[in-house]
Formats: sequence, structure tokens, C-alpha cells
Amino acid sequence: MKKAFLVIPFLVFTLLIVSACKNDDGDDNITPPRDRGEESLVALTDIESFLETHFYNYEEFENPPIGFDYVIKFDSLVGDNANKTPLIEQVEFKTVKDRIDTDVSYKLYYLNVRQGGGEKVEFSDIVTLEFEGRKLDLTLFDSANAPIRFDLTSILNGLQDGLIEFNTAEGEPIINSDGTVDFQNFGVGAVFVPSGLGYFNNPPGSIIALYDQLIFSFKVYEAQYGDQDEDGIPTPFEDLNNNGWEEDDDTDNDGVPNYGDTDDENDGRLTKNEITVNTYTINEGDEEPVLEPLEVEVNREINSATGQVIITAIVFHDQDGDGTPDYLDPDN
Repeated sequence: MKKAFLVIPFLVFTLLIVSACKNDDGDDNITPPRDRGEESLVALTDIESFLETHFYNYEEFENPPIGFDYVIKFDSLVGDNANKTPLIEQVEFKTVKDRIDTDVSYKLYYLNVRQGGGEKVEFSDIVTLEFEGRKLDLTLFDSANAPIRFDLTSILNGLQDGLIEFNTAEGEPIINSDGTVDFQNFGVGAVFVPSGLGYFNNPPGSIIALYDQLIFSFKVYEAQYGDQDEDGIPTPFEDLNNNGWEEDDDTDNDGVPNYGDTDDENDGRLTKNEITVNTYTINEGDEEPVLEPLEVEVNREINSATGQVIITAIVFHDQDGDGTPDYLDPDN
């Protein structure tokens, strides 16, 4: 379960957070857009070509010099670098479906430089990290070189799909006397995003072109469960079909997915009024709480200094006993 994260103010930055919202129908700039299946093959060729002809600074990660910043740096396999290990031999991949045309799938490559010693990132988390966004020609289009927080449900699908393969930092952050923060054993990696999981034919600004494939490298520090609609139910528990997407669960078919809908079944009663949220504080030596039959633990925060545990649980009431909790049951 997630720990509470250090509150770091949002920074004002450029394309990724301001413009990299979830793609909708992807046809704002060109009518008609290219075929998504055909474009997925182009993206695969582009990305694999990059991976075969480039490397990253793995030697620095293997033997970190004093003051090393743990930033991934890419370069071409030419000249003095011709004998370096190519990325294609170091990356992993997974199959990810297109959110718009689910008949289309992508081979999403990601580079796991360091897994991270903390909690695994969930698809709907609010995450604290640093990042760089680059095109395949290594042009930098966005970055944050200080810790920032953002909502994974509001970023490019490909970046979201990459980040969930990593863990946060280990233990509590160290706050230095000058106000800076140090994180230990944080996740470090990169993801190579095909255009169909990126901006496709609707890129922001002028740096990213239509159908560009993108690279995001990152250092993952902290994460907290998201409750994007503040209805009391963390978004992972609103993923009713358990596919790791927040966009496609819409109980009342009103066009607003449950994770953003304060009245999930449209019965006129807010979701937060159809559940009960309980908080339990456990000190060292205390027994675990005994939950009610319809009560589910949704979060557990541990204070590493005191050992105190705070558990959040939800009672999913079912007044008519039909097996459908009240907040999803229009008849209750």
C-alpha cells in the first residue's frame, strides 16, 4: 500500500503536464488521421532502429562518479562509442493496446536502469518524479530537473504505461538543512513511446511533429493513490474490469468514467454519501482491526520512525443485498 508522499509544490513547466492530457479521438489536426494499425508498424520500426543504433550511459550507473545525477543520457553508436552495448540488448517490452482502437497493439519498450526499492507505481497514482522528454533525434522538448508531482491519469498513455513498471524510492525522504530533499534507491528508467500512445496527429506546440515517437526518461521518487473525483474511493478500486485503465469504466454510461464521476450510477446521490470511510490507527503492539463483512482496506500508511500504521477502509454498503454496492446500484 502507498505511503503518504512529501508535499512538493507543483512547478510551472511546459508541454508534458500542460498539454499531454489523454488523447481523445485524435483527429484535431488532420482529417482523416492515419490508420492507427499501419502507424503502429511505422512506430515500431522507428523505435527499434533507435534502440539498435544508440546506447545510454550505463557505465556511469554501474560505477557512479562522485556527484552523479542519475540522469539517463543517450548517444549514438559511432566513433569512440561504436563498441558500447546497444539499447536493444538492454530494454524490456510489454504489449499494450491502443486506447482508441483496441484491435491495435503496441510493443512498448522500456529501459529499467533501477527498479526502485519502494512501492510499485499504480496506473492512477499521483507521482513525484523528475523527467526529460525527447524526440528520437534527442531534441529535448520538456523536462523537470527538480521533483514535481502530477496525476498519471492526465498524462500520455505511453508514459503512464511505462511508469507503472517501476517502484518509488526506498524509505522516507531526507530533508537537508538547505531545504533540498534526498531520496534513496529510487526508480530510474525510460520508456520509448509510439505515436499511438503519445500525441499521434495532435501534438502540442511546434517542436513535436505529427506522429512523432517520443522518449521519456525519469527518476521516480514517491507515489500516492489517486482519488481523482474525491468521492472517497481510490481510483484503482474504480477500475471495475481490472484492466489497469481508468478511462473505460462508466457505470451510468454518461460519458464520464467512474474515476471522474461523483455519482457513478446517476441515482442523484453522491458516491461519497453511499459509502462509509473508516480510519484506524495502530501503534506498535496493537492488533489489526477486524473489518466488517462489506468493509475493504484501501490504503495503509506506515510511519517508519514511530512504527505507527494508519489504515483507511471503505464500507461498500449494499442495502438490498443484491451483491451490487449501493454506489453502483441505481435501484438503491
